[in-house]
Amino acid sequence: MCGIVGFVGKKNATPILIDGLSKLEYRGYDSAGVAVLDKENNINVVKAKGRLVNLKGKLDSNPIEGYIGIGHTRWATHGEPSDINAHPHCNADGTISVVHNGIIENYIELREWLMSLGYKFISDTDTEVIPQIIDHFYNGDLLDAVIKATTKLEGSYALGVISSKEPNKLIAVRKDSPLVVGVGKGEYFVASDVPAMLSHTRDIYYLNDKEFVEITEDGVKIFNQEKQQINRELVHVTWNADAAEKGGYAHFMIKEINEQPKAIKDTLSSRVVPGKPINLDNITITPEQIKNIDRIYVIACGTAYHAGVVGKYVIEKLARIPVEVDIASEFRYRDPMIDKNTLMIVLSQSGETADTLAALREAKSMGARVIAITNVVGSSVSREADDVLYTWAGPEIAVASTKAYTTQLITMYMLALFFAENKKTLSNAEIDKIKEDMLTIPEKAQEVLKNKDTIQKFASNTYMHKDMFFLGRGLDYAVAMEGALKVKEISYIHSEAYAGGELKHGTMALIEEGTVVIALAAQNDLYDKMVSNIKEVTTRGAKVLGFTAKGKTGLEKVVDSTVYIPEISDVLSPVLVVIYLQLLAYYIAVDKGCDVDKPRNLAKSVTVE
Repeated sequence: MCGIVGFVGKKNATPILIDGLSKLEYRGYDSAGVAVLDKENNINVVKAKGRLVNLKGKLDSNPIEGYIGIGHTRWATHGEPSDINAHPHCNADGTISVVHNGIIENYIELREWLMSLGYKFISDTDTEVIPQIIDHFYNGDLLDAVIKATTKLEGSYALGVISSKEPNKLIAVRKDSPLVVGVGKGEYFVASDVPAMLSHTRDIYYLNDKEFVEITEDGVKIFNQEKQQINRELVHVTWNADAAEKGGYAHFMIKEINEQPKAIKDTLSSRVVPGKPINLDNITITPEQIKNIDRIYVIACGTAYHAGVVGKYVIEKLARIPVEVDIASEFRYRDPMIDKNTLMIVLSQSGETADTLAALREAKSMGARVIAITNVVGSSVSREADDVLYTWAGPEIAVASTKAYTTQLITMYMLALFFAENKKTLSNAEIDKIKEDMLTIPEKAQEVLKNKDTIQKFASNTYMHKDMFFLGRGLDYAVAMEGALKVKEISYIHSEAYAGGELKHGTMALIEEGTVVIALAAQNDLYDKMVSNIKEVTTRGAKVLGFTAKGKTGLEKVVDSTVYIPEISDVLSPVLVVIYLQLLAYYIAVDKGCDVDKPRNLAKSVTVE
């Protein structure tokens, strides 16, 4: 998730672009850059690694002026944070400049094709293919070239394009990435989000997928892919700046919960394709090395640890490799058994968690191979691990992790399938069935988000309770742990997760009339046993919210409220179930009046031991 801005008008573009980027820096802070057309119709590009302040410093020393320009703040996916990988990207002669938010899934194939035509590349990004393809198709009409170029692109994109060959014009387009157009008095804007233009206008065009915008000093024209002009009504935005930054949502947390379908889709993108082997980017571990693994340690903290618990289950089930899951802060103090046949998988959203880094370093010193799963390109764990698999969740602002967690689950599934393919523990048909199910998750996650009424009602009736218990078996128990943590984090209610079969071993003593229990029964092979566990608590007066798969009957007879999960294979159900639990925690916290995005005593990244 990156942020893009564009400006056409009669004012100097540079300060307007910088102001817009400052409102979008929450979308990415690995680098920033601008491209501005000067009075001689040359494109001047300035970019800098790191926060926006670094770019400001360069521009203060060497200012650039012009009336048309584009800008970008980057969240790195392809290529580490650097000046070279920063946007905007240009064609070889610097006559076309592009900013891009999204992921081009087929960029490797496009890059090879363009190189065969004589084009050269200087960055490691997927974006650099775009100005080159536009250059290839350019024949005197920039809009036409952009339209033709997008027919070659697979994936998601919002683009801003300028050219010295048509210096009075800015072209923009979106597909599966946000883009809005602002109309001021004799000036025009494009941006990833409304906040970037609120200082200048509140009159907005919202674009649909595969709609193209041509902006000149004379105004805005919107076209479809057949180059037919579209009439679109302006929308007057009444949000304040804070609400706009959150996309109109009350909190970053609920915004990020709703971003999960796209984040999951992005993380799957180009990696999971039916009929093709799992593609894990630049991971170098060989089939022979995988064959020789005799033990896997999954190391993480907090929410990432819960993703690791799911990972243990799916790796053992699909790839038949023994897995231990350890809390990073405990791992290195227990003299673990590590050698050259040990694989460590470390999970860290930030890539900077101190305890996780310490465990990684110890494992490497003892000869283990390390695979890192992280959301931040260029982070410490990504640099120090032997291999790295990035989640493409985009920046997560709320302290309580949501989309970072679900994308971690997706990466664990991909790793498990990757190991299974290499070890041949599953047939091709079995692997393809799981892949096909995985590719339906974004759509089914969207279905979950639309079906929140029961969750909201249950939250409003229970938010004043001081204790909550989460029950589950198998994978449901792993999800129950994450659900309990979410409630603790943001509502300050004491909540604990228990394996259903453990109720009789002490926990039942805590159940009394009115005790709130969240019961997960999404695993078909454990369904009957879980229903029995639920009856044990309802008999003692518990108030139960139950979760089960759509099509299952009977649970509604033994619980107070039932939520049905879209149909999906048992092994993948945690991704959908946890979204419901995130929503439950959120609505409880809101009803209690808690500071949802900044819970007391907690920080987003724990960088001290």
